Amino acid sequence: MSKEKKLIPELRFPEFEKFGEWDRKTLEFVADSESSNLALNKIEHKENGYPVYGADSIVGYIDEYQQVEKYISIVKDGSGVGRLNLCIPKSSILGTLACIKSKDLVKFKLDWIYYLMNTIDFTSYKKGSGIPHIYFSDFKIEPIGVPQPQEQQKIASCLSSLDELLAAHNDKLDALKDHKKGLLQNLFPKEGETLPKVRFPEFEGDGEWVENQLQENCHNISSGKDKNQDDGEFDLYGSTGIIGKTENASYEGDYILVARVGANAGLLNRALGQFGVTDNTLVINLKDPEMVDFIFYSLDKIGLNKLVFGSGQPLVTGKQLKELNLPIPKNPKEQQKNASCLSAVDELITAQQEKIEQLQQHKKGLMQGLFPKIKT
Repeated sequence: MSKEKKLIPELRFPEFEKFGEWDRKTLEFVADSESSNLALNKIEHKENGYPVYGADSIVGYIDEYQQVEKYISIVKDGSGVGRLNLCIPKSSILGTLACIKSKDLVKFKLDWIYYLMNTIDFTSYKKGSGIPHIYFSDFKIEPIGVPQPQEQQKIASCLSSLDELLAAHNDKLDALKDHKKGLLQNLFPKEGETLPKVRFPEFEGDGEWVENQLQENCHNISSGKDKNQDDGEFDLYGSTGIIGKTENASYEGDYILVARVGANAGLLNRALGQFGVTDNTLVINLKDPEMVDFIFYSLDKIGLNKLVFGSGQPLVTGKQLKELNLPIPKNPKEQQKNASCLSAVDELITAQQEKIEQLQQHKKGLMQGLFPKIKT
């Protein structure tokens, strides 16, 4: 048998290279499944007790628990089918989840099973034309490779360390976003007021801010008209940012964009240079290019999703934006100082998001390398 056909991972810790090929098995060889009949409406809303897990996280607490040891939960009903989580000991799961346990914790390490299951595509096991379902009785036949317990533990330790690092970086990202939120609340006056709570010392004697409607600072606010063209030269912006290319650059300069319709209605974006815009996005064309940053953060502070209306298709209109009352400092230097402060935090947020993306890509590569792909 050639090496290509052997069940050996592309990436392997040196101390396990002599162990040879992994054993060809199916998931049921290493894991069992247990169900739950716990309903969400039976969970008491209290702050202590034994946790109950839902699809994303802990949803409540009860006075008893289903599972004594650590286990894996998998969403078996609903839109998140196949989502996995490692759950702490002395906890329970809702009935829309299943509990996955190791058949032998000495031979088959639970954390390793968790990462192994993260390599499985559960799409082919989905059933149901309405609400999707997956069943252990179906996906238990998924072919897997099984290494020795020592190698399982090494793989699990490597990936769990990376998950801990990712969690720390996500915590830092959340802290930066909270810091920005605090700055927005303090550097801009509250609704109906004309003085901010916090002001840079050099502007404390500049008096009250002046309230103007947004339209007083704009040439116009209108929706784009450009179309997506695969062979286009210029970036095309939609409700979530760049979504493709277009042949014509209908806009040139620095503009604020607002998602006009759909699930993202009210979402703010920026576009700089030459570009096109689709008809589901509003373009704010300001009279003074020097005010773009300040107006952008003023709108960010308001939260344009509050303007959304419509029981069917959510919508924000240009008329609504034009009539927004914005408090503005009389001194252009204060406008620029506030905007620069928030822009610096945004740069830190972007850098942190890029770090997280790099770590996620690194983890993805490790997962692909540490678990051999089995051809069926």
